[in-house]
Amino acid sequence: MKYTIIGLGEILWDMLPSGKQLGGAPANFAHHANALGNQGVVVSSVGEDKLGHEILVQLKNLCLTRRYVVINKTKPTGTVSVTLDDKGHPSYTIHQQVAWDFIAKMPSLKKLAKRTHAVCFGSLAQRSLLSRNTIQTFLKDTPSEALRIFDINLRQSFYSKEIIDSSLQLANVFKINDEELPIVANLLRFAVQSERATLKLLAIRYNLRLIALTKGDKGSLLYSEGQFSTHRGYPTQVVDTVGAGDSFTAALTVGMLKTHKLGRINDNANRLAAFVCSQTGATPKY
Repeated sequence: MKYTIIGLGEILWDMLPSGKQLGGAPANFAHHANALGNQGVVVSSVGEDKLGHEILVQLKNLCLTRRYVVINKTKPTGTVSVTLDDKGHPSYTIHQQVAWDFIAKMPSLKKLAKRTHAVCFGSLAQRSLLSRNTIQTFLKDTPSEALRIFDINLRQSFYSKEIIDSSLQLANVFKINDEELPIVANLLRFAVQSERATLKLLAIRYNLRLIALTKGDKGSLLYSEGQFSTHRGYPTQVVDTVGAGDSFTAALTVGMLKTHKLGRINDNANRLAAFVCSQTGATPKY
């Protein structure tokens, strides 16, 4: 069965030292969901400019529909300046007042939401009120059984307690990394706890089906319905880590939709993330 899996939020160009690559966590996620044999769909906006046209061409090349990527005639296409440290880990400068800050509600989005099996969204695209309202309305319009994955992606200062709390209330799956976890725990005023205790508290407070804690080259920890799954990750020759977390989320989502066991989900997600780390950019072909 092909699942309809939505990446909802930013789409942009990552301006890497090696050249520009298609990016934005929701767009990366949709690409990997598509590559894993499903109908990955990007919901976003680009500018009426050369960079926007190039994104639309790239989506076509990746066999992703462009139907829900709206062309904004007054705002530029989003870009992010990316620098890599000596271990390939990225730092980002995310430019503001770009097309994906102005994702507007459309009747076609309501219809898409009604047939969605899973949707992934983050905190970054909610930095603007217009896009936040569109994202949260879409989530509310999805079927109750759909997976609503909040892949938090804390970037610069583009997050708040309000955005995180409201997003978790709308989500039933939460993905976070080990650097973000203490920040979120502090914002939500959790008492200092171990990683496992914090994941349990989050799951209880927000009635989450699953939480994924990623740890870079140290693997990941999943928690679902009272059970943990630990994975040490797969060794790989790292070229860059851009998009690795998004591929992890896509593999995790597909595994959940297929009702795989927790350990198998964790293994497949780490395997795909390791492959992406061995490639340049966030959307390698495979």
